[in-house]
Amino acid sequence: MTALTLSTSAASGLKVDALVVGVAKGAEGPVVAPGAEAVDKAYDGKLADVLETLGASGAEGEVTKLPAPSGVKAPLVLAVGLGAQPEKDTSYEPEALRRAAGAAARALAGAKKAAFALPVTDAGDVGALGEGALLGAYSFDAYKDNGDAKAKNGKNGKGPLAEVTLLGAKPRDRAHKAAVERAVAVAEELNRARDLINTPPNDLNPEAFAAVAQAAGKEHGIKVQVLDEKALAKGGYGGILGVGAGSASPPRLVKLSYTSSKAKKHLAFVGKGITYDSGGISLKPAGHNETMKCDMSGAAAVFAAVVTAARLGLAVNVTGYLALAENMPSGSATRPGDVLRMYSGKTVEVLNTDAEGRLVLADALTKASEEKPDAIVDVATLTGAMMLALGARTFGIMANDDAFRTAVHEAAEEVGEAAWPMPMPEHLRKGMDSSTADIANMGERMGGGLVAGLFLREFVGEGITWAHLDIAGPAFNESAPFGYTPKGGTGSAVRTLVRLAELTAAGDLG
Repeated sequence: MTALTLSTSAASGLKVDALVVGVAKGAEGPVVAPGAEAVDKAYDGKLADVLETLGASGAEGEVTKLPAPSGVKAPLVLAVGLGAQPEKDTSYEPEALRRAAGAAARALAGAKKAAFALPVTDAGDVGALGEGALLGAYSFDAYKDNGDAKAKNGKNGKGPLAEVTLLGAKPRDRAHKAAVERAVAVAEELNRARDLINTPPNDLNPEAFAAVAQAAGKEHGIKVQVLDEKALAKGGYGGILGVGAGSASPPRLVKLSYTSSKAKKHLAFVGKGITYDSGGISLKPAGHNETMKCDMSGAAAVFAAVVTAARLGLAVNVTGYLALAENMPSGSATRPGDVLRMYSGKTVEVLNTDAEGRLVLADALTKASEEKPDAIVDVATLTGAMMLALGARTFGIMANDDAFRTAVHEAAEEVGEAAWPMPMPEHLRKGMDSSTADIANMGERMGGGLVAGLFLREFVGEGITWAHLDIAGPAFNESAPFGYTPKGGTGSAVRTLVRLAELTAAGDLG
């Protein structure tokens, strides 16, 4: 992974492959952002004019490369757009810095070292820049080595930027050091979640995912318990077993427990982990199967969040549940019309085997409720309906408590993850009534994302605060990279979960 260092050295004297400076969109043209004063001076104070001549505007994510002037030891200057110039006496938003650093790091693929001379006013800026750079430099190349040495490093033989030095950040300042340590922990684990999401399903089945969790547990002092198909059958986990019944790769339920001696609160995170979703007997139509390796993104987010909490030593107990199964059609697969007896004891009539995520989550939610945590948050690529409602970059938030839903939304906004609170209309519950079982796994077609949330609510323990994050849109980016978001697995919701754990540890969440 890309190395991250801090330095107070002058930008002009650094022997690096590139100097990154910020440029904002001003009222009358591009404006050089704070941090780049030494570079601007080397251009005789005309860097903004040069950039405007080259067509730069300062728009968010815009990247402009130009030769460095005399007096600057780096051969290249890269100007990255920060968006609109802040009003007087205000600083740049952390998310603007995060995205700019990510875009710059991505544009410098193949370089060994770059110095980022972007605006730094406090430790928050240091953390945002570090996080953005590390996330933007991400590259998934595990399957590109076909005998050609260059292929191993991806397109055009360019590996990720090897080292980033943040200028203006003080290496001996406690707050700055802590911000970098947090950024590294979050980015490394989020990038590991991306790796899991991007791994082909022939290599990442439920057993393989569980093995990754066990290895991480040993490394970071997290207790890991894995229930295999025999233990699931003995325990009565009908939802997880029913979804995995058609696959040659049996399901798993993984529990990760991070505990702190200083903890006063307990959070439980539950993740949907369908390592491949064909739709089962209710087979997905052509064109909808190719990216279904990403249907375990919720479990990847939960896994990454628990490990990050352990790495940061947060004063909160965090338990993660990974509900892992592969949804395949076969002679042993669950059929539409079958009835499953869930871990809670409730029966579910399966009307559509492609509504399988809610079945594995239901068992895991019931299990998580047994320990009576202070709150449960589940994360899932659950419904196409949520994508229709909110698009490809925003996840939906539902909850059984309005104040908690608001708190989750605020946490997401704080870390730069686009989210939106969604309702849970009671009239939609009736659509899941079944004449055969306690409840059906499908209801009204309109408002399908909300119906899924109402189904999950049925399996949350009484009196337990709960929120549901439907990350179907932002979990997997099928379009071009942007900011610090790559093509493919994104690691959506990891940072929101980590922030919720931090807020709980600090006593600022409920």
